[in-house]
Amino acid sequence: MTEQMKTPEQDLSQQTKIRREKLAELQAAGEDPFQLTRFDWDFTSQQIKERFDELEGKPVKVAGRLMSKRGMGKVSFCDLQDRDGRIQLYARQDEMDEAVYKKFKKFDIGDIVGVDGEVFRTQRGEMSVRAKHITLLSKSLLPLPEKFHGLQDRELRYRQRYVDLMVNPEVKRNFILRSRFIQHMRRYLDERGYVEVETPVLNTLAGGAAARPFVTHHNTLDLDMYMRIATELPLKRLIVGGMDRVYEIGRIFRNEGMDPKHNPEFTTVELYQAYTDFHGMMDIAEGILSTAAKELLGGYEVEWMGQKVDLTPGWRRLTMADAVKEYAGVDFTAIAEDVEAVAAAKAIGVELAETADKTWGNALYACFDQKVEEQLIQPTFITMYPVEVSPLTKRSPEDPRLTERFELFICRSELANAYSELNDPLDQRRRFEKQAELRDRGDDETEMLDEDFLTALEYGMPPTGGMGMGIDRCAMLLTNSDSVRDVILFPTMKPLD
Repeated sequence: MTEQMKTPEQDLSQQTKIRREKLAELQAAGEDPFQLTRFDWDFTSQQIKERFDELEGKPVKVAGRLMSKRGMGKVSFCDLQDRDGRIQLYARQDEMDEAVYKKFKKFDIGDIVGVDGEVFRTQRGEMSVRAKHITLLSKSLLPLPEKFHGLQDRELRYRQRYVDLMVNPEVKRNFILRSRFIQHMRRYLDERGYVEVETPVLNTLAGGAAARPFVTHHNTLDLDMYMRIATELPLKRLIVGGMDRVYEIGRIFRNEGMDPKHNPEFTTVELYQAYTDFHGMMDIAEGILSTAAKELLGGYEVEWMGQKVDLTPGWRRLTMADAVKEYAGVDFTAIAEDVEAVAAAKAIGVELAETADKTWGNALYACFDQKVEEQLIQPTFITMYPVEVSPLTKRSPEDPRLTERFELFICRSELANAYSELNDPLDQRRRFEKQAELRDRGDDETEMLDEDFLTALEYGMPPTGGMGMGIDRCAMLLTNSDSVRDVILFPTMKPLD
């Protein structure tokens, strides 16, 4: 078969075969790179560039992956990629052991090498490392893809994130930024007296949120268990126990659909503070995100979902009823009866869910959910949610149909959810029982009755503010990503057939 007749798959197979043959030759010569266990590098590419004037002419050791090779004969140029970025390697036969240079000439793009050399600047002015010795540390048996980025390759990028990180520097930067955001959040909370804790992932009851759980089985106990859908109830038990400020950053699992804003497993921070309310939680949410933007991005202006977003402190705070009046034209504060509220919703094309009671509160929430949320671009705290959709929240003293709850919206996306926590065990029991009725009617995303949690409340929980914040969506905001899969290293994917 001629070279012109080969398919891309056959070319790839041939390249793989050649690389395996090179490895076999090395192993036969007693130079198996996979037998090497370490290489003591002392500088990264970025450190060399930042300290170039100090390091020029001095010896350095660098290590990383060969991303390109060019040059002919006795002189070669390569791009070496390490954890911080790339730096050029300059290899010249008459400046190295000739045998080492000849072996280096057989290295492939993708191979991982260790380099002993010295820092210098080429005639073209590029900061580089002049190689004196190059050691093959790991043989790449598969060639790197030539064209890996682009929307058409998104699914492949998610499935092979290791390749995505190799060839798309912006992807690695996004995940580093995500990590730094979490570090910033921890520091922000720690400095305010919060204690980080860990609570169980496996529970005998699914509680703390309205969601469908994953069910698994504990063999030793012969017991079905639920992967947690929230960390709320264990954390509030700690507030009862006297740990006045607690938070947990952890994985949450919900057996629900997948779309650009949802993944079945995701990361949140939940925090609870005694002796404050949902207004205190608003201050914390605004503080975490605005200071993160300032510290990590250098300013309050960000772009997300094609919109310019201003994170300057002083975000808008709007009750749900006022939001529906402003954006949907229905004044629920002037409506008293359930029937009138449902009719007002229907008049603007809003239908309540089949399992939802036809109440004023459910009508208000449906209008917000269907008509208002998509219009919220700039940071906005929507407050005072109906009690029907807030089973763990303290009622408003001014209007018992409402609760002291907020959700934070930016670019049509919910980033945080917070309450003045319900601490009346009798009211909490009634709400759990109401949720149980809904479950009996087929709504399997409602709260389960948790007797132990009710017992904890009966010992007395102080007035408490609590909040959950989605770290994945915060990372989307800070990295200008339009899909949650772009900020989760290994998003859930359907197996290939």
